[in-house]
Amino acid sequence: MKRIYLDYAATTPTNPEVIREMLPYFNEIFGNPSSLHYFGRQASSAVEKSRSIAAGFIGARPEEIIFTSGGTESDNFALKGTAWANRSKGNHIITSNIEHHAVFESCIFLEENGFSVTYLPVAPNGILDPDVVKKAITKDTILISIMHANNEIGTIQPVKEIGKIAKENSIYFHIDAVQSFGHIPLNVDDLNIDMLSASAHKLYGPKGIGLLYIRKGTRIQPFMTGGGQEKKLRASTHNVPGIVGFGKAIELAAGKMQAEAEFQKKLRNKLINNVLENIDNSKLNGDSVLRLPNNANLSIKFVEGEGIILGLDLEGIAASSGSACTSGSLEPSHVLKAIGRAADLARGSVRFSLGRYNTEEEIDYTIEKLTAIIKKLRKMSPLLK
Repeated sequence: MKRIYLDYAATTPTNPEVIREMLPYFNEIFGNPSSLHYFGRQASSAVEKSRSIAAGFIGARPEEIIFTSGGTESDNFALKGTAWANRSKGNHIITSNIEHHAVFESCIFLEENGFSVTYLPVAPNGILDPDVVKKAITKDTILISIMHANNEIGTIQPVKEIGKIAKENSIYFHIDAVQSFGHIPLNVDDLNIDMLSASAHKLYGPKGIGLLYIRKGTRIQPFMTGGGQEKKLRASTHNVPGIVGFGKAIELAAGKMQAEAEFQKKLRNKLINNVLENIDNSKLNGDSVLRLPNNANLSIKFVEGEGIILGLDLEGIAASSGSACTSGSLEPSHVLKAIGRAADLARGSVRFSLGRYNTEEEIDYTIEKLTAIIKKLRKMSPLLK
């Protein structure tokens, strides 16, 4: 059976060039970077090379890059570390109501430990108004955390404007850039960013490795203790192969990013336009312009998202649903609820996220099969009887 992968927002295949770059660091250059001898120095040199690549990619300094186990750890580190280190100045944090669960759960934890969190609403297109952020600031606000691009609906937030507001009010600004890093341009100075989370497996690198950019001078408490690694901010023996792979993935992304974005946008628009034109009662979720070039999140009435996903999988197409099955009942995602999608539309959501290896022929095949699946599901739907 022909297999088509359209779930690149969930994870990407590791690029063969990345794998080749990593291989020697498993059994040839295997030293601990903290060791002073030759083997350790070899490994340390590789780590610092990747650190410099990552820093250059976002306009940062190498010493401002801290390697982590992935985006979730980076988000936890940014929120909890900053909150604890600055609690003498205030206890208020601002975020949005469409953040990734790594941010949400960190905020809930902090609320349970004496902090106050404001969850700001977004507009129906999924965009957060900077003026809403400005009005939410109090004398106790110490941190603003807003995702750069949403993992479900792909909307890109006005982080430059929000960062400017944070800077003017001497408030730390963190962005979750897990979905945008390596896919759209990012410069920490231009966007007024103090902290940034990213993960290698979203840009054709290995799983289990991420980074947190921390602007020099930011007051943040160590997230993991036990050793002096990563400027004494994140103890643990370095994942050298992963770090090397991350550096190579960033290097490759830098050279391909613009061309890939243009091609994926073309395929994305073809997919979106065909669905909206040929499947009645279908709607695009998120802004039509301010969105990631590879994201197409659609809601289709009178069907369930899981039914669409299973139908597509039977045809060899991998996509994801914007709803989750919890305790045996289907619940629409918090993001779709936040943008005001009615329950029937929210439950019938499907996310297609395109990547480096997709072709126009695959999109044509997907459109054909999706249309047939929706027709079949609607025939069986009790909502139409």
